[in-house]
Amino acid sequence: MVQAKSWTLKKHFEGFPTDSNFELRTAELPPLSNGEVLLEALFLSVDPYMRIASKRLKEGDRMMGEQVARVVESKNPAFPTGTIVVALLGWTSHSISDGNGLRKLPAEWPDKLPLSLALGTVGMPGLTAYFGLLDICGVKGGETVMVNAAAGAVGSVVGQIAKLKGCKVVGAAGSDEKVAYLKKLGFDVAFNYKTVKSLEEALRTASPDGYDCYFDNVGGEFSNTVIPQMKTFGRIAICGAISQYNRTGPCPQGPPPEVVIYQQLRMEGFIVTRWQGDVRQKALTDLMNWVSEGKIQYHEYILEGFEKMPAAFMGMLKGENLGKAIVKA
Repeated sequence: MVQAKSWTLKKHFEGFPTDSNFELRTAELPPLSNGEVLLEALFLSVDPYMRIASKRLKEGDRMMGEQVARVVESKNPAFPTGTIVVALLGWTSHSISDGNGLRKLPAEWPDKLPLSLALGTVGMPGLTAYFGLLDICGVKGGETVMVNAAAGAVGSVVGQIAKLKGCKVVGAAGSDEKVAYLKKLGFDVAFNYKTVKSLEEALRTASPDGYDCYFDNVGGEFSNTVIPQMKTFGRIAICGAISQYNRTGPCPQGPPPEVVIYQQLRMEGFIVTRWQGDVRQKALTDLMNWVSEGKIQYHEYILEGFEKMPAAFMGMLKGENLGKAIVKA
């Protein structure tokens, strides 16, 4: 019998998560029925959205999330033993599935690419960057793009795709190490928003004539500072608001309505699951090819050991990770 370890939400978060919010449970899995597979987690993702999505869980439920897993026993011919899949199985070491919701890695996945990239640059975060920039912002060559949390899993891909499309890219990150990484990736301007004297002045210096596209991962006062510097008909993709996820008080006031009106700005929030089928597959293929060809670089922040899931999650919310935060089971 297989013992499955799972991290559950012991108590709903109030403010910043702590170890006391999580509980590690062990359960014995039953034998497989026909049509089922037994999966063993290889890599597990921690992402900012989990802080918000956890509100929908009941206390005692397993934490949600995506993982790369291997089929270790199969009674389903579509998923023979050894098959590698990506699935929303949550924070668990082993699970049983009837095959629904399991996505096989693309058949053409290059041997030189780590499997963990299916949780990052060639997975949900990469797709988020791809569709947010190309579909929501509709970016065009020659435009100026601003992205915050730019050294994270999504932001770093946004900036690189924008450069591939012929844009000027300005990125903000929270440490000098991250700023150096952004410059290595080819960002035209990168700055540490924690150490600049004035965010408003830093943005104006980086692009005196303003911004065509703003890819927002942070929200709050940061966005209130960027939006007045948007060009007329500027486009804003609202991907996340990590600055607000752990707040306990009221939300900060939004951007001045007259700015949005008179600069005729378009703001749109989005969730990456909107894009499915052929368009999603094309995006994954593009991302995989760009990485294979060296046109998009990646960095993974990997913690080893399934017991590190809460620590990896809390560290990611604090910005400890450079690139994609992942746990190797």
